[in-house]
Amino acid sequence: MANIMIRKSAAGGLVFYLPKRDLEDTVTSIEFDTPEKWGGELKLANGGVYYIDPQPLPARFPLSLRAKRLDAAEQ
Repeated sequence: MANIMIRKSAAGGLVFYLPKRDLEDTVTSIEFDTPEKWGGELKLANGGVYYIDPQPLPARFPLSLRAKRLDAAEQ
């Protein structure tokens, strides 16, 4: 499990940041995206896939949490 940060971009999307590898990429999809259940599989623009435990939608961003790498196409 890795410590990550998720923030909102200027365009309103989500940006994923993995400090350990200095990896920053756009989140292209998120498995659960409702106020009651937010999280699950996060797919990144580079092809990477990470998992965060579903939780209620955070009140504000940026958000630091732990994620598990399911598949990563890191460059």
